Amino acid sequence: MKKVNIAIVGATGMVGRTFIKVLEERNLPIENIYFFASSRSAGSKISFKGQEYTVEELNENSFDRKIDIALFSAGASASEKFAPIAASKGCVVVDNSSAWRMDPKVPLVVPEVNPQEVRKHNGIIANPNCSTIQAVVAIKPLHDKYTVKRIVYSTYQAVSGAGMKGYKDLEEGLKGAPPQKFPHPIAGNCLPHIDSFLPNGYTKEEVKMINETRKILGVPDLRITATTVRVPVFNGHSESINLEFEKQFDLDELKETLKNAPGVVVQDDPENNVYPMPINVSGRDETFVGRIRRDESVESGVNLWVVADNIRKGAATNAVQIAEELVKWWNE
Repeated sequence: MKKVNIAIVGATGMVGRTFIKVLEERNLPIENIYFFASSRSAGSKISFKGQEYTVEELNENSFDRKIDIALFSAGASASEKFAPIAASKGCVVVDNSSAWRMDPKVPLVVPEVNPQEVRKHNGIIANPNCSTIQAVVAIKPLHDKYTVKRIVYSTYQAVSGAGMKGYKDLEEGLKGAPPQKFPHPIAGNCLPHIDSFLPNGYTKEEVKMINETRKILGVPDLRITATTVRVPVFNGHSESINLEFEKQFDLDELKETLKNAPGVVVQDDPENNVYPMPINVSGRDETFVGRIRRDESVESGVNLWVVADNIRKGAATNAVQIAEELVKWWNE
């Protein structure tokens, strides 16, 4: 198997550190690994598989060496500037920011859903939004079988989705400190406000979920609405997903379809209080689905409760899985 040279861009951030953890756990065949960050973090040390590395400052010359895959999590402006430079040197960028997701020339990939899309890259592959990733892992097998015609998303998103500053707001807020990241206190509160508001009253996060779901499922006119809410949970996004289908379904068969779907774990035993919760999924890579019940207000609808670790499956693990798909393709 061909060994690859990997770079991690934004190596000292929350997702960057999780890239490192996930790469240590999985079997990607790595020859050399490089760590890049802003000038603030350059010179700091990172340990990977028992070896110590020095973080380099990201600049225009960072990709002048042989790098096969670069995992980016350094924000949209860094991605806009440096991803094309990396791609021009023969590196494939897997980008975790919002910069390239809706670019028609850039594949938007969730390996359990559309792995074949990695082959269509022009040097950049986009990692979807954390809330979109877990949603489509659960929706895709049902869409394949029953054809989804409408989706209603309501999300309950952890503070880690807003990075270290969001995490700190909850940590310090529980001690009574005022918020630094969010516009209102998050401790003991829910904020129906993730990212900035748009003229139509939706937030950018809600529009990301709508547009990314359409792109990943390949249904550009799919009817979708979303309300995204930040909740006082440290890690793990929860989503109430209401699906309306073109076709009729048998509920037991639908549950079996989910149980057999890649990357899905069904936890659905309400009599014994068994359902997915963020406290239990933190540190896991699967997408957990429960509270599976018929929506009796429409002809063919179902309600799902979907929970995943937003820093792992919602970001780092999904990016590493994309890298694994690339390596698999290169070794064919």
